[in-house]
Amino acid sequence: MSITLHHHPFSRAAGTLWALEELGCPYELEYVDLQAGSHKQAEFKGLNAMGKLPTLVDGELVVTEAAAIALYLGDRYGLGELAPTPDDPARGTYLRWSLYAPSVIEPGCLAKAASWEFKAGSAGWGTYEEMLDTIEAAIGDGPWLLGERFSMADVIFGGTVRWMLDFGMLDKRPAFVAYADRLSERPAAKRATQINDRIRDERGLNG
Repeated sequence: MSITLHHHPFSRAAGTLWALEELGCPYELEYVDLQAGSHKQAEFKGLNAMGKLPTLVDGELVVTEAAAIALYLGDRYGLGELAPTPDDPARGTYLRWSLYAPSVIEPGCLAKAASWEFKAGSAGWGTYEEMLDTIEAAIGDGPWLLGERFSMADVIFGGTVRWMLDFGMLDKRPAFVAYADRLSERPAAKRATQINDRIRDERGLNG
C-alpha cells in the first residue's frame, strides 16, 4: 500500500478521502492532530512547507493542495474514467471547473463573507453575483459537470459547493442544492462521510 493521506476530518483532507473512495484504490490515513499543532512541526513541514492538509504521499512522491491532489489521483489511477484523457475534448471543461473551485469559488465566497473591498476587475474571482451565475451555468442540466459523466471535477468543484452551502457561504440556489444532494448520494461520498464521522468520534472531536 503506497498511498498515505495525511488527514484530519475538519480539513480539506476530508474531501480528498472522498476522491480516494471514488477511485477505489488502497490507501492509509495518517491522522494529523491539528489542535496540538502537529501540522506546523518540522517533521510534517518537511512534507508540506505550508503545514497544511491535505498532504498525500504516493510512494516517493508528495502532492499537496486539494485540487492538485485530486487531479493527480484522477490521472494516475482513474485516467479515462474519472479523468478525461488528454485527447478527450472533455478534458478542457474538466480542468476548467476543477481549477475554478480554488481560484474563484473559495476566495469569492470569503471575500463576500468578510466584506472585502476590492475592484472586481482586479480580482481573479470577479463579483460574487457573476460567480453564482457561472456556477449555475457549469452545473447546467447536469447531473454532473460533464453531463452524464461523473468525474474528479465534481469531487473538486462539487465538494467546494457542498462545503460552502453547509457553512452558509453560498446562496442556496435550487440548482446548487440539487447538485449537492446528488453528490451526497454517491456511495463513495457516503463511505467517506462515515469514515470522517468515525474518526471524529474516536478522537473526541464532536464535543
